[in-house]
Amino acid sequence: MEEIAEEQLLDSKNMLVMKLLHYFIIDKNYNPIILQGAENEIWLENLDEDYRIVRIVTGTILNEEQFGFDIFKTKRIMKKIRNKTFSFNLKTLSIFLDLGDRVKLDSPKGITCVSAPNEEDLQKNVAIKESFPDMKDKLKYSEDGMQLFVKITNDINEHNLEDSEKVEKVFKPKYPMITYILIALNVAMFFFPLIFNKQDYFLNKFCVYAPYIRNGEYYRLLTGTFLHANIIHLLCNMYALYILGSQLESFIGKINFLCVYLFSALTGSLLSMVFLGNGVSIGASGAIFGVMGAIVYFGYHYRVYLGNVVRTNLIPIIILNLALGFLVNGIDNWAHIGGLIGGFLINIGLGVKYKSSTFEKVNGYIISLIYVSFLIFMAFIYVK
Repeated sequence: MEEIAEEQLLDSKNMLVMKLLHYFIIDKNYNPIILQGAENEIWLENLDEDYRIVRIVTGTILNEEQFGFDIFKTKRIMKKIRNKTFSFNLKTLSIFLDLGDRVKLDSPKGITCVSAPNEEDLQKNVAIKESFPDMKDKLKYSEDGMQLFVKITNDINEHNLEDSEKVEKVFKPKYPMITYILIALNVAMFFFPLIFNKQDYFLNKFCVYAPYIRNGEYYRLLTGTFLHANIIHLLCNMYALYILGSQLESFIGKINFLCVYLFSALTGSLLSMVFLGNGVSIGASGAIFGVMGAIVYFGYHYRVYLGNVVRTNLIPIIILNLALGFLVNGIDNWAHIGGLIGGFLINIGLGVKYKSSTFEKVNGYIISLIYVSFLIFMAFIYVK
């Protein structure tokens, strides 16, 4: 009985499945997707690859009806994944290991279907050779039989353990020290003038006011973001900063979070200068919108874990607040927009741990520099 079980385990189809899993998981960094009701098929995803989804279909497809139902089922699952990860392009590769001779292999839009009854046919396929040119060499092993099975199993288990540890490091809650310091500074900048009856002095000295900033009082670009008009203004902003700031700081680290906050405050004040003219702007909301922009970018990279939260909670909140900003008088929506864009862009430069490449970070810093340079030009030269 043990010999029969071992023969079934090590037959050509099962070994090809194991080799493909090793290739896509270890070499291409795909992750398995756990799906309820999906039998005789393995789903893998890597949202940074050209083929974001790879299906390995081990079940037998005997006729056109079975193939048509498989395509229908695949499209439904793809739609669910697309909604969860807000991915507009979800190009999928379906590898069929047991396709009947009477089945005409069609590839509907967004799905590339490949018949691979054996390793040779798989490597001859045009789509495979174009998208995964290294597969032919990667599927060659010095081991065979049970030794190969054990090696592949151990490699995949170790890889999954490493990935789990990385995710735990990123999402493990950390003490949000910078968030608390920023809240304390905002609270102090509100109550100190109130206690000593210096509200007018602080407002006149530190608010964002374009004519004074153009005359050399550049510190106002940041100090104005620590002032608040009244207790309600302060409480609303500090509550938002506590909720959002503590999350972002935990995700990206203290220094990166502080960079996002201050850069967003700066870009929010600069855009405010462009559109407010001689109006006065105060408040931390521009920086807080920058924090939201940074979370959107972070969530995009970790959309498997945060996709639903960003799509159904954070983005609607951003849209609603921007809409209210244009409908309600007395809200500096330009600071919100400037901070939102700034936070998103600077986080590209700062990068997302285990996700961002050096190329992406360099581009992020370049785009952020272009953005802030454009705002400086508009605020100090073009608009006066």
